[in-house]
Amino acid sequence: MSAATLRELLADAVRRLAEISATPRLDAEVLLAAALDRPRSYLFTWPERQPEQEPSDRFGAWLERRLTGEPVAYILGRREFWSLELEVNPDTLIPRPETERLVELALEQLPVDRLAALADLGTGSGAIALALAVERPRARIVATDRSPAVLTVARRNARQLGIRNVEFREGDWYEPLAGEHFDLIASNPPYIAATDPHWQRGELRFEPPAALVAGLDGLDALRVIVAQAPDHLKPNGWLLLEHGYDQGEAVSKLLWERGFVAVSDHRDAAGISRISCGRWRA
Repeated sequence: MSAATLRELLADAVRRLAEISATPRLDAEVLLAAALDRPRSYLFTWPERQPEQEPSDRFGAWLERRLTGEPVAYILGRREFWSLELEVNPDTLIPRPETERLVELALEQLPVDRLAALADLGTGSGAIALALAVERPRARIVATDRSPAVLTVARRNARQLGIRNVEFREGDWYEPLAGEHFDLIASNPPYIAATDPHWQRGELRFEPPAALVAGLDGLDALRVIVAQAPDHLKPNGWLLLEHGYDQGEAVSKLLWERGFVAVSDHRDAAGISRISCGRWRA
């Protein structure tokens, strides 16, 4: 591979990745730029350059991993979310762009100049909690997860980003929040049905099943979070939940039946029903 130019390496990688990826050119460019430790613009500025053996071999090894279906984020060990570069690994769910809609909706309920207490349930890599912490530095944020390995990654992300207003606690959902009440609780819980075969295919099969699957209908975690939320929300506090593309009506119904008001469902940038919100009555 060392005799090939950057243009040739990219062309060959794109051709091979087209069979397994919906974004073959992007994947190839991101991997090659990372292997060279250069920005992607370098590939277009110097397309006729021949990389040295070490980065060329590194790119070749990464390309082979990608061809098995392994996500680029796991290969590189990082993923951007809300303009924050986060460490990710197979213990953590890969943060996705649609979850940024949840952050946007949360920020609408949190004035910049207001002190607030927030909770992020099932924080994973810490994506939601850290994005909110950056935008609302006066907020006190508690992020929970039942996985010690996941919390190690989340804490490392906070340190790397210099974020100090997030406290990470180990435990299942509200378990580490006994006796505490919050102005807003957010969560991107598992919501894929165990009977849905998609979580065992493609890139999803590389991600932790516990972060994806929630019972036969995918609503088990959402039911628990909605049912227990009033015990941890202040009057007029908000609950924001990410859900599957076909679960908006069901999650909104859970919120109404539990006594939430101002219940609404919101679409992501692709126009897909994605986030349900409800306010706990005063």
